[in-house]
Amino acid sequence: MRRGGIAAQSAILLAASAAVLALGACGTRDYRPVSDWPVKIGKPYSVRGVTYVPADDASFDVLGYASWYGSESGNQVALGERFRAKWLTAAHTTLPLPSYVEVTSLESGRTILVRVNDRGPFARGRILDLSRGAADALGMRAQGTAPVRVRRVDPPEADRARLRQGKPAARRPDASETVLANLRAQLAAGIAAGTVARPPR
Repeated sequence: MRRGGIAAQSAILLAASAAVLALGACGTRDYRPVSDWPVKIGKPYSVRGVTYVPADDASFDVLGYASWYGSESGNQVALGERFRAKWLTAAHTTLPLPSYVEVTSLESGRTILVRVNDRGPFARGRILDLSRGAADALGMRAQGTAPVRVRRVDPPEADRARLRQGKPAARRPDASETVLANLRAQLAAGIAAGTVARPPR
């Protein structure tokens, strides 16, 4: 009886250990390595009744409002990589993944380079979602949203490599007051004409 009881207890312990290991395996994720290849464009998709059509638009240059997100650290982005809140990354609805954009704050003129590796934002009035690190670098974290210019660029490999390693790219020159005044006027005209969505309130 005693031997049988010990054997039974051992079997229960082994079964419990196997169950714990199985649960642990279910909780792990296979993250894609941080790489620029292959580039993913993707098929059209719909979110909240709006259809988005991803495209390889090399001339992408848009004015609008950016927001930021940072509580998703550890989650998986649309590209399959792990989201890291402190890195300079961004989400866009249609740009290829990954791609690189220069983001200029129309308030301060500060310009940064970010790597687009996720989809979003899906809130009306926003054209780009920045990581917390990118929002800090742009100086817009406190207010949550900011008017920006988003321009797709083809940066040198040294800048790409730094962003893939979680480091900022080489500093971009700030936009001049003349350029900022022109961009602000264009943004205001677009909002008045209804071609640029007003920021969320």
